[in-house]
Order: sequence, then C-alpha cells, then structure tokens
Amino acid sequence: MMNSPEVAKHNMIEQQIRPWEVLDSQVLDVLNNVDRASFVKDHYKGLAYADCQIPLANQTAMFPPIVEGRLLQALLVSKDDSILEIGSGSGYIAACLATLGKQVLSLDSNEENLRFAEQNASQVGLGNIEFKLANGLDGEYDELYDVIAVTGSVVQVPENLKLALNPGGRMFIIEGESPVMQALLITRTGDAEWTRQSLFETDLPALQA
Repeated sequence: MMNSPEVAKHNMIEQQIRPWEVLDSQVLDVLNNVDRASFVKDHYKGLAYADCQIPLANQTAMFPPIVEGRLLQALLVSKDDSILEIGSGSGYIAACLATLGKQVLSLDSNEENLRFAEQNASQVGLGNIEFKLANGLDGEYDELYDVIAVTGSVVQVPENLKLALNPGGRMFIIEGESPVMQALLITRTGDAEWTRQSLFETDLPALQA
C-alpha cells in the first residue's frame, strides 16, 4: 500500500495533471520520478502536490503542477536538446527539463532563489544543470537553444529570447497582464520567423527581473 506522500503524488498526476490533457508518457514519468517535494521549502511540504502556487523568495512562486505538466509537454524536449530556463525558482522545472534533455542553463536574477534551486537540484543528483545569477531578459545570447522555458509571466515576449532559439526551437512563455494572460508556445521557423500557439489562459506572478 502506498504511503501518504506517494498517494498525494499519484493523485497529483491522475487527478490534476492528466485531466488537464497532459498525456505524454515521458512527461508523466518525469513528473512521477522527479519528486516535487524535494524542491519545496520545509514549511510548505504539505502543499508539494497540491493544485496551487507555492511561494518562493522575491514575490515569485512555483507554478501549479498542471502548468508545469503543460509546459513540459508543449516543449517536446528530446535527449539532445540544449535548454535555457529563465527563472530558476525552486529548481523543479530545471530538474524535469534536465531529465528529458541534454543540458540546462538556468538563469535567475535573485540570488536566494538561485541558491535554493541549485541546492535542490544537487541533492537529487542532477549534474547537467548550470545555475547562473543573471537577468535573462537583458542582452544577447552567445549560444542558441533548442528549448527555452520562462517560469514567470511577462507583459510581452522579449525579442532577445526569440532570437536565442535555434531554428525549430520552442519556447514556453506566459504573456499578458493580470488577470488576462496566455501561455504561449513560440516556435522559430526561420531567421526572422516565429509562430505563436496559444495553449491556455492563466494568471501567474510576473517574472522578477
């Protein structure tokens, strides 16, 4: 018989994430195997599998599990993908992306969040994530990425992130202002061409630059 945390994690996947049309078996395996509770501050452990935002430093928060599931499914991460994450948060999304892909560079402008994320990822034994203190919304990137995940909302999709995508690269980002925001999948289809696919409506905290 499963213990209580295992039951809660099972219910998160079966009662929250699957009903929100996250059906990719690889993504569901990652959500099952990367334990979300390992990325939550001690006094919020009881909420690790709940359908809610979990507070972090600097007025940021972990996405609800359903949003994390949709993010991972939309990005279609493959084992050879190079990944850029804007907003390290708790390190949970970076850990899921690192499990699916080749290498993750995770940027955060808040040192408390960055160190928390780095510590959490290290404790679960993931060595293919680099954490760096930086504002990912500023400046040009020296490298291009197959996948970009932005873990907070922005008023408008930043041009520097669009330009940081490889041809065929995908970006998950939430655009808009409260209470009306859209989760988008941006795909680079040419040197100066991108497509925008609206995935769902939401209202989540702004990315803190």
